[in-house]
Amino acid sequence: MATPVGFIGLGALGAPMAANLLAQGFPLTVHNRHRDRELPLAVAGATRAATPAAAARGAEVLALCLSDDAAVAAVLLGEGGDAAAAAVEGLAPGALVVDFSTIAPATSRAMADALAERSVAYLDAPVTGGTEGARAGTLSVLVGGAAADLERARPLLEAVGRTITAIGPVGAGQAAKAVNQVLVAGSYAAVAEAMALGQRLGLPMEEVRQALVGGAAGSWALEHRAGAMLRGEFPLGFRLRLHRKDLAIALEAASAGGLGLPVAELVAAMEDDLIAAGHGDEDVSALARWFSARSR
Repeated sequence: MATPVGFIGLGALGAPMAANLLAQGFPLTVHNRHRDRELPLAVAGATRAATPAAAARGAEVLALCLSDDAAVAAVLLGEGGDAAAAAVEGLAPGALVVDFSTIAPATSRAMADALAERSVAYLDAPVTGGTEGARAGTLSVLVGGAAADLERARPLLEAVGRTITAIGPVGAGQAAKAVNQVLVAGSYAAVAEAMALGQRLGLPMEEVRQALVGGAAGSWALEHRAGAMLRGEFPLGFRLRLHRKDLAIALEAASAGGLGLPVAELVAAMEDDLIAAGHGDEDVSALARWFSARSR
């Protein structure tokens, strides 16, 4: 029989990931703070749970896809909230938590330590690939944790991702995700800047974009987001404010290691400006707005 799975966090990434698990035949119980987001999955066959503890009860694997460190600590351990409703209260000894959230490596290690006291295993498994990858089940999953726990979780991971990479002990997956988010920052900002330059020069930019995608300047952002930037459209793939949160994790890690990240620092400042202007819930490609606001 397929492994019973609980899934908490049905946002832009979590909902399609949970849908892929359901489509692959996993018995699925779901919970989300905004309960209406559970409804499409319930129609497809998932069971709804009123609390994180209820979602965890009976699950051999509990998956999380939450927004930040505080949300993970609150949902999993009840920190700052209702401890009796926390997922840990529903987890049986021997269960496994797979955390798809992007949080600080130290937070992942703290979660693993707390769960180990109850004989519950933990993997940090942040993902990259955007909403497109989440819907298609082609995400790249960066895993930190014990090899045996990874093998136990592999069927679930392969239902949501195409590439499953063991990075190291708990926290290593989050460290790798920080590297990814620095790359995202630079690539999106560079694409936005280049599109702004081409428009200022009066070039036929859609034709230019298509010509450049296959060359040395090609990137995921150029292929999948530049066209929308040119149209002034920013369909949600990953929220700008969440990317800014992730950059803070990367910048803190770099500072602790004595390394400066000047490009990431500049993009963080750009994102701060856009968030202050009310664009935090738009896609990261809204970095193009920063240049539009400064056009003369």
